[in-house]
Amino acid sequence: MTIAQSLLTEVKAWRRDLHRYPELGFAEHRTSAQVAALLEEFGLDVHTGLGGTGVVGTLKNGDGPTIGLRADMDALPFTELGDIEHKSCHHGAMHACGHDGHTAILLGTAKLLAQTRRFSGTVHFVFQPAEENLGGALKMVDDGLFTLFPMDAIYGLHNWPGLPVGTLAVNEGAMMASLDTFKITLTGKSCHAAMPENGHDPIVASAELVTALQTITARRLSPLQAAVVSVTKIQGGEAINIIPEKVELEGTYRCLDKGVRAKVKSLIGELASSVPAAHHVQAQVEFCDGYSVTTNHAAQAQQVRDAGIAALGESKVHWNILPCMASEDFSYMLEHCPGAYFWLGADGATPSKPLHNAYYDFNDDIIETGMTVWQELVERLLK
Repeated sequence: MTIAQSLLTEVKAWRRDLHRYPELGFAEHRTSAQVAALLEEFGLDVHTGLGGTGVVGTLKNGDGPTIGLRADMDALPFTELGDIEHKSCHHGAMHACGHDGHTAILLGTAKLLAQTRRFSGTVHFVFQPAEENLGGALKMVDDGLFTLFPMDAIYGLHNWPGLPVGTLAVNEGAMMASLDTFKITLTGKSCHAAMPENGHDPIVASAELVTALQTITARRLSPLQAAVVSVTKIQGGEAINIIPEKVELEGTYRCLDKGVRAKVKSLIGELASSVPAAHHVQAQVEFCDGYSVTTNHAAQAQQVRDAGIAALGESKVHWNILPCMASEDFSYMLEHCPGAYFWLGADGATPSKPLHNAYYDFNDDIIETGMTVWQELVERLLK
């Protein structure tokens, strides 16, 4: 299938405009208004305000199955450092994960399918807010995404630095890890730093606890069970001659299996209770359960694989590759509806900067690849 160059040029312009005006989660007001206006221009039925700033555009073409295609719209909260023509105009916000590209690709696909209509059924184009840590997908689900717009299946894509342009990767199981966080408050007894025997030192206890937490993945889980435990923040102390009363540790753990996720949580609690106690330090643990494992449904993953082979060629499709320990809130949609999530290779002649990097910019060369795969998937499923 060949996509007209004029449409690709238009999609590229949308993408760069979105990059220039990034908006953070649940504040994508300009973005969602622009998305809604374009979908209406294409002739779709448009529903706004789902999940706050979410947009759903519906394209119906005769009788048949109903599927959803999803793109995320939000930016990240840090300042762009690259020097490009379409650099972010908003200090402290930038599209460092390619959501501008995902949104543009889905908009282009909506316009293309509205013109060609080589399918029989219904496509819901789901533009989701707040993927970055805020759970916009869950908010859309709670607001009735699958009640208002029943679907047989839903699909999502993400650009992927590290894979070549023109390639696709999909698994029939886990694609992305769960995301959970913890905060451990250690309370000891403050005293003069020159007389530590008069106190109970939470700093020493915290140092031992940080080391002990690393034994969860090294010694408490099978090497075949993937998990990451990272302490990312330590706060404690106010003066160099005082052993403080309290120290706070914060961190995250990522897993690829529900059972492993529960076990890691239990082990963090166990170590937080036992290790500080040896120093006569008390520990209070707070957990914040976040994104679940992004687990593809086998049948829908196979459908993506078949569409990718038809659109790109068998050698360009990676099947059941290693999943990533980063996280994705599309997991919530997959818990409520069958579907699959896949990656599009983003590395051209010059490798892409990593995701969440201040110099990252979406590779416009994969716009055509993304639109072609979406078109092939829709036309195969809605024959």
